[in-house]
Amino acid sequence: MRLPAPAKVNLALVVGPRRPDGRHEVVTVLQRLDLADRITIDHAERLAVNGFRDDTIVREALVRLAGAAGVDARWKARIDKRIPVAAGLGGGSSDAAAALTLANRTLPRPLDAEALHGLAAGLGADVPFFLQPGPALATGTGVDLSTLELPQDFWVVVVLPKGETKRSTADVYGAFDDRGGGEGFGERRAALLEALDSVSRPRDLARLPPNDLASSPIAAELLAQGAFRADVTGAGPAVYGLFMQRAAAELAAAALRPLGRTWVTVPAWYG
Repeated sequence: MRLPAPAKVNLALVVGPRRPDGRHEVVTVLQRLDLADRITIDHAERLAVNGFRDDTIVREALVRLAGAAGVDARWKARIDKRIPVAAGLGGGSSDAAAALTLANRTLPRPLDAEALHGLAAGLGADVPFFLQPGPALATGTGVDLSTLELPQDFWVVVVLPKGETKRSTADVYGAFDDRGGGEGFGERRAALLEALDSVSRPRDLARLPPNDLASSPIAAELLAQGAFRADVTGAGPAVYGLFMQRAAAELAAAALRPLGRTWVTVPAWYG
């Protein structure tokens, strides 16, 4: 059995102060992309994960699924990578969600949606999003999801800047706390929700607030190339730009290629 494991972008990301449990409140708009890995699951005598040597999350997902279902982890998984690693595009989380979905189907008694969501939430904040279709508003620690009806008729340019690597999540949030980033969370949250309520066409997405965690000069380059919105996704370093026309997106990708790897893609509704 095989499934695509799509990338995501954060069309908006508002972050609050640190909670007593050490995590942060977030409000974020998540959108899948057609840029995707591919996950294959087969029965096997013992657990094996092939195709991507640095994987840890798919293996962990399958181990946890087996434990929750009370079975041995007898699956062979293959990961065919297309999404750049550690870029803020959610590739690992998406791979884990696809593996969970496929392996769950092989169980004599598959876990229900609620149990699978709980298992996914324990793996990472983005994993539950990839279990359901459509764009979503994620709140709380990022695992409380509400499906959104957003326009999907636009093109997306993704740029992974040369020479930049993703900082650890702890470092990114630590820097956010050090600069007092959580102050005014209530106002920024309200502004995001108000802007979201007014979205009816692609260009309305430009009203969403900028990413609280990260910024990049490449966003300005994308806007100069005709994007109607551009920002960092997640904690970065990948940057995206939204375009109304494919030709404009392809021209922008070509113009920005000296700055890093580029992809031209579109929104995706399903995994």
